[in-house]
Amino acid sequence: MDTILTKQTQHSLIAALLASAFFYAGIARADDYREARAELIAAYQQQDYAQMLVAAEKALASRPGFPGGLFNLALAQTLNDDHEASLQTLTRLLEKGVDFGADELDEFAALRELDGWSRYKENLAALYRPVGVAEVHAMYGESRFVPEGIAIDNDGTLYLGSIHTGQLIRLGDRSRVLSTGDEHWSVFGMRVHPDGSLWFASAAVPQLAGVGDRAGRTGLFRVDTQTGRITKAAELPQYEPQQVLGDLVIADSNVLYSTDSLTGGIYRYYIDSNEFEILVERGRLGSPQGLVLDDSGAYLYVADYIGGLYRVSLDDGSLIKLRVPPDVTDYGIDGLYRYGSELIVIQNGVRPHRVVALRLANDGLSISGSRLLASNLEGFDEPTLGTIVGDEFYFVANSHWNRFDAENRLPDGLSGPLILRLSLK
Repeated sequence: MDTILTKQTQHSLIAALLASAFFYAGIARADDYREARAELIAAYQQQDYAQMLVAAEKALASRPGFPGGLFNLALAQTLNDDHEASLQTLTRLLEKGVDFGADELDEFAALRELDGWSRYKENLAALYRPVGVAEVHAMYGESRFVPEGIAIDNDGTLYLGSIHTGQLIRLGDRSRVLSTGDEHWSVFGMRVHPDGSLWFASAAVPQLAGVGDRAGRTGLFRVDTQTGRITKAAELPQYEPQQVLGDLVIADSNVLYSTDSLTGGIYRYYIDSNEFEILVERGRLGSPQGLVLDDSGAYLYVADYIGGLYRVSLDDGSLIKLRVPPDVTDYGIDGLYRYGSELIVIQNGVRPHRVVALRLANDGLSISGSRLLASNLEGFDEPTLGTIVGDEFYFVANSHWNRFDAENRLPDGLSGPLILRLSLK
């Protein structure tokens, strides 16, 4: 879910980035970063730029490499007339493949007079060149569908779920609407079970048309892909007023795992007993999104949108933050998948949006390198989730999540869902 806010005025953009570098940052539980960010905002509003710089450095120390933190540091540096340092910080962002539009902001105007500015602009232009070759695999003509979850079964049939309409559809030779959403809510992540059934996470989010008093409910559902009948409905207990199970992974015939992107919890679900068990307590992560099992089946890799990549023990729920190289960012990851020793990630919480392969080190606790698979491709409009079949990665290229306005209305003229296919070789 995107967090780059639409620019209305330059000042409002800076205020927005100061207030929330990522969409879910305001929902995450209190930590050192949030406290420092609050100090930074207060100092900015009071035009106490010296104190703003102190707060920016403190925030970045608590969350090293965080793109929003780096941008805020660069802003604080230039407001303190340390323009060389500001340009160096913006260059660090570019080295991570991240841009917040500083070249368009008046607050950074003094940097344009520096010797290194032309080089910065050249590197910025390179960042926005198309990378990768992806073929169109499928399209769907409903412009207000707003796709999120995607799955492909053993026969190659593609399934797609909608955030806005709540529909679950089957695309291909036997295209049809499997479910209208009457028995569930917005459709998020989905996976095909070994028995051939389709499991998906669902939540009543504000972007769901006609959500009404259902808002805040969430759960896991199983659908018969032949009949469209919902054969299992497991609603998560109402631990918090607002909860969103946004993705899931199937461990075996009886066990699923799912992440709650609003409360930070991770749950183990038992199909036979229809019961949820807390694996990671709410609040320990900021906004967990995609998740995938390691090759041993003893751990989960989880993408925390505002905290980066973690390895989670399935034995006791303990967390270990993965180490990443300086030129790699693991923030803003939505979809997360495994391809051999690589983690395939969809990053829509940084700009530009992209699909990246992150290579796991032998210890499984660090990222040893990365390769950019796709970025700035035609049709990209906030890619979200995907699925791997063999050596091919299929993903939603244009979710349109970023097109909702403050009242959760969609504009006219949107394109229908676009599914791209990308080789992982």
